[in-house]
Parts: sequence; structure tokens; C-alpha cells
Amino acid sequence: MAVYTEVGDDDLEMFVAQYDIGNVLSCKGIAEGVENSNYLLSTDRGTYILTLYEKRVARADLPYFLGLMDHLAAKGIACPTPIHGRDGAALREVCARPAAIISFLRGLWVRKPSVAHCAALGDALGALHLAGRDFPLRRANSLSLDGWRKLSDEVATGAYEVEPSLGREIAAELEALTASWPLELPVGVIHADLFPDNVFFLDDRLSGLIDFYFACNDFLAYDLAICLNAWCFEPSGDFNATKARALTTAYRKVRRLDDAELAALPVLARGAALRFLLTRLFDWLHHVEGALVKPKDPMEYARKLRFHRGVTDPAAYGLT
Repeated sequence: MAVYTEVGDDDLEMFVAQYDIGNVLSCKGIAEGVENSNYLLSTDRGTYILTLYEKRVARADLPYFLGLMDHLAAKGIACPTPIHGRDGAALREVCARPAAIISFLRGLWVRKPSVAHCAALGDALGALHLAGRDFPLRRANSLSLDGWRKLSDEVATGAYEVEPSLGREIAAELEALTASWPLELPVGVIHADLFPDNVFFLDDRLSGLIDFYFACNDFLAYDLAICLNAWCFEPSGDFNATKARALTTAYRKVRRLDDAELAALPVLARGAALRFLLTRLFDWLHHVEGALVKPKDPMEYARKLRFHRGVTDPAAYGLT
């Protein structure tokens, strides 16, 4: 989450009047994240999240994201849901941006995930994948191979500013992944951005999943690979196989991984690392001055990519 667009008092009052959620008491920008402008909105009836969609989020994709949250919640997945206005619509506009009000989910994200947190995540990820099986809408993953090529071109001239050989490394990795990327694995709805700050806990119990604005239809095992990258590396950069085993074991108790998915996990993990290296590098090189957001270090994912490049056996991720 972040703030790129400021919402004035008059605009906010007119926007909220389209909902039956009471009178505004406060509206405070949320600094975390990098994609959209988000505000913590309090009224005399409750607390909500006001989101203005910016940057990589296309208006045409918003019915998918908002509809998916409604669908998953109806299936018992703990996640925020869009608030529908007096006219029944969830999506509208404020300050020339597509916008929605989303229910507020209680909980905190953990800065130092434990083995138990990773196991809870694996269970929740498996449940999400099962719950999404009958979601009727479809959205291709815009940040898969074709998206990586586009981003690679856009950061090619600036990558050397971060590390002199980084541009060459990205180009070589993209070529290798293009040659080895799987073609036929189980596909379904994936979250595609399930980092610790998108998973809430209360008293060490997982209380919900948030931020579905990269969700799409792609390989289910790719979602697991993203989580291995996001949850199973220590601040030192070392990979924690115990956390990975807890994550994957819990996931497999909910949804079975077939042999092809197991074999593909190392290359999927490499792809996930490249994806976040590229988007972080792009944001690092195109930082919006004055935005209430801090770009994340792209080299964290360069180091993770180098680790995965040396993995040939899924046993490294706790899978046997």
C-alpha cells in the first residue's frame, strides 16, 4: 500500500456519500506497499480501506480483483471484501482514479515469520487455491514471461546503477527461463503477491489475506514458489529449509502437488525471484518524488535468484 494521489475533503465527502457507511471521521494515508494509493477510512459506523488504483493496475482488471474477493469470502476464505454502494456498484471513481472501499481486516503482519507462521500460510494458500476453482472470471498473468521481457527492456539501461553486471545477469536469466519454463502444470486462481505484509495474524493465528491486485490465473505451484521466496529466507540471506518444509507440508495436506509440479518447483522459484527483482528494480529506477512510499531493495531478489539457480532438486524446499 502507498499514497500517490491526495484526496481532498470535498472529494472524499462526495465519494463516501455514495455508500451507506456513515459519516467520515478521519481518512489517513497508508505508507506501506508500492502499487496503489490507500487510506485508512474511519466513519461513525466502522473502519474501511479506501483504495485508488494506480500504476500497474488496469481498470479492465478491477472486476476480476473485486469479484474474486467476494467469491473467496463466500467460500470461507478470510479476506477483505469490496463495499457496494447504494447503487450496488463496488467500483467507482475519485480524483480521476478508479476507486473502491474495502472492508477492514483485523490483524498484524509478522516481521519475522516463524516456522508456525509458514505452516499457517501453507494451509491458507492451499485453501485459497481450492476456493478459487469455480471462480468464473479469468485473468492472464501480466507479470509472467512476456511481462518480464518488457520490464527487462525498460530497466536495461539503468540496471548498471544498482550493480554493474546486473543487466547482463537479468538478460541471461530471462533467456534460460524462457527455454525451461513449464508448459503444462495445473492452473487456477493464484494470489501472486502473498508476502508477509499481505498476511495478517492475531495471537499467532492467521486472520486473513489481503491485497489481491496481482491475482490471476496461472500455475498453482508458481504461487507456492512466490511464497518460498517471500517467507523462507532469513534477513542474512540464508534459505531456511525448515520454514520451507513447514510451508510445503501444510500446503500439501490441503492440496496435492503432482510429480510435474514437484519437478518444476526450482525453475518456478527462479522465475518468481526474477519477477520481483524486475519490478523492484523498475520501482527503484522510477521512484516518484514526493510519494509516501519507499522503494524496496531489488538486490534482495538478485541474491535469492542466485540461490535458486543452484537448486536442482525440490528436496531443497522440503519436498520429497
